[in-house]
Amino acid sequence: MRNHSRLGIAVASVAVAALALTACGSADADTSAEKPKTAEKISWMAMLHTPTTPESDGPIQTALEKYTGSTLEFQWVPDASKDEKINAALASDSLADITSLTNISNTSVRQALKSGQFWDVEKYLKDYPNLSKIDEQTIASARVDGHLYGVPFQKQMARYGVLIRQDWLDNLGLETPHTLEDLAKVAVAFTNDDPDGNGKDDTTGFIDRAESFKLGFKMIAGYFGAGNNFEVNDDGEVVPTFTTDEFKDAMEWYRDLYDQGAVNNEFVTMQKQNQQDAIAQGKGGIVVTGLFEAKNYMNLATSADPNTPMAWALVNDMTYDDVPRRILSDTNGGFGGWLGISTTKVKSEDELKSVLAFIDKLLDEEAFGLMTNGIEDEHYTIDADGVITISDQPTWEAEVQPYGSSRPSDIVTTFKSSTPYVDEAQKLMDENTEFAIIDPSLPLSSATFDQSWSTIAQGANDAYNKFMVGQLDMDGYEAAIEDLGGKGLDKVVDEFTASYEDSK
Repeated sequence: MRNHSRLGIAVASVAVAALALTACGSADADTSAEKPKTAEKISWMAMLHTPTTPESDGPIQTALEKYTGSTLEFQWVPDASKDEKINAALASDSLADITSLTNISNTSVRQALKSGQFWDVEKYLKDYPNLSKIDEQTIASARVDGHLYGVPFQKQMARYGVLIRQDWLDNLGLETPHTLEDLAKVAVAFTNDDPDGNGKDDTTGFIDRAESFKLGFKMIAGYFGAGNNFEVNDDGEVVPTFTTDEFKDAMEWYRDLYDQGAVNNEFVTMQKQNQQDAIAQGKGGIVVTGLFEAKNYMNLATSADPNTPMAWALVNDMTYDDVPRRILSDTNGGFGGWLGISTTKVKSEDELKSVLAFIDKLLDEEAFGLMTNGIEDEHYTIDADGVITISDQPTWEAEVQPYGSSRPSDIVTTFKSSTPYVDEAQKLMDENTEFAIIDPSLPLSSATFDQSWSTIAQGANDAYNKFMVGQLDMDGYEAAIEDLGGKGLDKVVDEFTASYEDSK
């Protein structure tokens, strides 16, 4: 398991103000002879997970440029269209110096990684104080055919759990569930028993969305004992989880709740923003998601109604029947994609080292604080106990939040927060590490997977959706999966299994 000993609690000066940046400048001078200087100008195709794009002359980019000594040109790509934009850039080789590659199963990305479009950076990491500390499990998960074609985004090992409306539990006199058997009863009660007390039949249990097969439901299947995307079966074969009995048992369980109205009936087409809006509006009371989302749901609800009664129970120890406690890693064993460095734009080894030095500086606590909290007294305040309070939520959301998804690591340090659920979620996510289940196929190689997996996975996803809404029964689902065997799935299994045998 990943060593999280670096995850200390920040108590004072981790977040950065302009004065602190000046002070850090002299410290940088002491180490300038020990590692390459950062590049003077760096372009970065980065993912945008927020509605607004930060200004290029805004306070965070300005502060990051000052701290790193680099002029930055962000090319923001909305997360919803990332595959389309990244695929087009790969096809035309119109990449930035750095490109955030966050969909690790994207066929075009994996082919591009092996085609020479990005530098293999592994042998250089040891020369940098922060990059040299990247956990070996993360490195192993990030390799493609034995090569590391980018700096891995570092994530916590397992961030998911079940969020349940605590105020609804209280209204109905129900205990917080810690088993799926009890969770099902709560979901039905949230659907039928008017948990918000408004006298209307306008609530459901689960609020799910179109990524159910890849995210929310996948985690539920994990509680049943299903593996993480792939698993090694008793015959030593590396097989997709969606072919296993545990996965199908979970489908039957979830379908039963859907039939009872305890899963929102439009989940197959619901996008993330619509899901968040529905949660904020009190339309459902159970979400299988990142534990950190509780604070975001509260922020949305409070913005709409400062007197909202919303409260959340955060559950990280959900179990099913006699299956031991487990949680699927939602971050590929702590790996969230690559910061790919273009061999076309970054032509020489010296230029590469300069870009790596820039990324290394982003892993300093000062830069991490900027991209997380912003600038002290401008975006947040910090008290004597080290508790950070965002000064103005809309300003922080516009100027700081967009940079959060571009942090090369989420685990540089942690901050005490006055925002409800932040510290609790952090604690529970740290606990998850011990029980995390990692995809065994990550370091393995399959040419068919690289070429065809997007199409195969979409076929399985479609079959799952059709089963959930009643267009297929289980025999129909199994027939659809069987049909994928001749479309590359059988070859993926054979190639991953052979790679697994070689790795042993």
